[in-house]
Amino acid sequence: MHLHILGICGTFMGSLALLARDLGHKVTGSDSNVYPPMSTQLENAGITLMQGYDRSHLQPHPDLVIVGNAMKRGIDAVEYMLNEGLPYISGPQFLADHVLQGKHVLGVAGTHGKTTTTTMLAWVLDQAGLNPGFLIGGVPLGFSESARLGGGKYFCVEADEYDSAFFDKRSKFVHYHPKTAILNNLEFDHADIFDDLAAIQKQFHHLVRTIPSEGRIIAPITEAHIDEVLEMGCWTPVIRTSLEANEKAALSAELILIDGSHFKVLENGNAVGEVKWSMTGQHSVANALATIAAAQHVGVALDQACEALSNFGGVKRRMELLGTVNGIEVYDDFAHHPTAIDTTLDGARKRLGERRLWAIIEPRSNTMRMGSHKDGLAHSARLADDVIWYQPEGLDWDLQPVIEAASNHAQVSRSLDEIIERIVNEAGEGDAVVIMSNGGFGGLHQKLMSALKAKAA
Repeated sequence: MHLHILGICGTFMGSLALLARDLGHKVTGSDSNVYPPMSTQLENAGITLMQGYDRSHLQPHPDLVIVGNAMKRGIDAVEYMLNEGLPYISGPQFLADHVLQGKHVLGVAGTHGKTTTTTMLAWVLDQAGLNPGFLIGGVPLGFSESARLGGGKYFCVEADEYDSAFFDKRSKFVHYHPKTAILNNLEFDHADIFDDLAAIQKQFHHLVRTIPSEGRIIAPITEAHIDEVLEMGCWTPVIRTSLEANEKAALSAELILIDGSHFKVLENGNAVGEVKWSMTGQHSVANALATIAAAQHVGVALDQACEALSNFGGVKRRMELLGTVNGIEVYDDFAHHPTAIDTTLDGARKRLGERRLWAIIEPRSNTMRMGSHKDGLAHSARLADDVIWYQPEGLDWDLQPVIEAASNHAQVSRSLDEIIERIVNEAGEGDAVVIMSNGGFGGLHQKLMSALKAKAA
């Protein structure tokens, strides 16, 4: 069957394309934003990519069009698809119908940490010999691709609360029917489709309604917004996790190193294993505890899960070290929300100590572009010594108030060249530069690396 995917370079749709290919289908796709790492992964997989959304991409007619949630009415390919009566389906529905049937689904939901935690979970199950299938909304470093069918009965999926398609406004995760569900955290996000936090909580409760009574829900004890969801009605045992000893938590952590790179895992107060890894930050420890609890539900021993996480390689664009030039470390991070910025910089600060920390931030997510989180942005970046906020064309609010509210050295820049020039001229040996964006940032990452190397030559 020939499948054509509209919006194929999105992190979810790109991963879905790999699964469809492995099911034996011919897969092609269109997108307006074709950039690495997803475009590279798809091209390496032999999937034909087309730029834009022209109706010609649907000629000759594919057997089925899979429609990404970025597609809107008025797009040429969408209007052609509807007028010609072509069969179409949302990505989450295709996943549910063609991949998840008959599987024990482990779903990872939450405002933050979905990609990393899903990758951790797939890694732990894989190391335990369970050969899980998985779909990850990013490119993991421990696997060759971001999705695979697997050979066992388990499937790990990043369970996103964003809507499914222009014709299906339910959250993606409603389609997945997980038996094991991680609810990592819950904050207001996606202001382009949700009016308020209560609207997101309603979707989370739709997810809770689908989890069987013989399943498991894993949630931290500190997330009041998740508690409110569970109080709407819950028919599934809930396993609680905590970043410190707490009698209400089945699993907790005891930090050995303050940056979270080494910690003990406790079950009901008793040490059952240690994790020593390259990840940092309390958010990473929280993700690890949820992963260990979910893996335990499918039979992985706690000490075995800890050992597997100690060998975990991470995910691209999650504090990924791109390289070190003249003693200057350059990192890429997929920050999309003030909390994500805060927790990432907290982990970096604890690891770096007194070393100079630079943060270069593009407020690119739909919610940040709308200004919904602008009052919290200055505080979220407070742990960096120097912050450069990039104001791209199309951002409909002024970043200057963020600069004025900053307690550290902060500036606004409208030019990538200006940003590069400042880092090249002012950053020195021992500094760390974290580039934070959920998009390609105009190729800033590699341009900066090239400029630093040129200076060092």
